[in-house]
Amino acid sequence: VQLAESGGGLVQAGGSLRLSCVASGSTYQINAMGWYRQAPGKERELVASISSGRSTKYADSLRGRFTISRDEAKNTLYLQMNSLKPEDTAVYYCQARVVVSIEGSLDVWGQGTQVTVSS
Repeated sequence: VQLAESGGGLVQAGGSLRLSCVASGSTYQINAMGWYRQAPGKERELVASISSGRSTKYADSLRGRFTISRDEAKNTLYLQMNSLKPEDTAVYYCQARVVVSIEGSLDVWGQGTQVTVSS
């Protein structure tokens, strides 16, 4: 499985962006997917995740501003980000939980896309 993000960029505070992540390869092995972000000098943190059953989970601080969705027909994961703040500036990574056997799974990561929010 390979992941490719797009949609990042520079936006003013209060603006919106939609990130996309296209999965390729053995996509039938993908279970849950998610978005993570990493700001300079900080650890990578969960933004939102979505299971194969479309159950979603959000970081408490982002709930209500960010929406995660998944189009399985297009093998694409989305993150709609509204009311962006300067503190949302980070590299955003797409993640997929890939089932590799009955015993286990592994995480696959995209290369990341930069989101910069100016004040």
